[in-house]
Amino acid sequence: MTGHKASPPPYYLNDDWSSRVVIRQVESSDLRALEWEGAYKRFRRIYADVFERTQQGEAVMWIADLPGFGLIGQTFVQLNSDYRPELANGKTRAYVHAFRVRPQFRNAGLGTRLMLTAEDDLRKRGYRAVILAVAKDNPGARRLYVRMGYEVIGAESGRWSYRDERGVLQHVVEPSWRMRKNLQGDPQ
Repeated sequence: MTGHKASPPPYYLNDDWSSRVVIRQVESSDLRALEWEGAYKRFRRIYADVFERTQQGEAVMWIADLPGFGLIGQTFVQLNSDYRPELANGKTRAYVHAFRVRPQFRNAGLGTRLMLTAEDDLRKRGYRAVILAVAKDNPGARRLYVRMGYEVIGAESGRWSYRDERGVLQHVVEPSWRMRKNLQGDPQ
């Protein structure tokens, strides 16, 4: 904004904060931190379920950890889906979800770094394509994905349900675009 002077960055946001970020897989001790001080507490059961799938080799959970601050970004990868094999088939196609970066750390390359980490891991595992859904009302995220080589391949109703931290069934309607990126070889 013109005429607006930004306040000095907090101690953890000096010029080299991004070089201190460690991108790694989630450990069980990280699960509560994924709730981001309660902002995502409602997804506690989802986080636990995805973590359980990591233990079975069916998912991977990546986080960006800034020493002195904590978790500042995340992305989860579903390697296999029995109920939605068009998204993840356990062999050549995986599904990225729950991608987010804390607002104060956006537009500094961290989201790209997280996605590239997930994509590199998938290549090493022999996957040839990544699928994701981006909310239609999130043009910034869509621009990131397009810049990274993803293409819109269809629309999704975005209807899904989950049980919150109290066990209450919640219904979500988040119309989205389904996007795809080929990682190697022919489309699959």
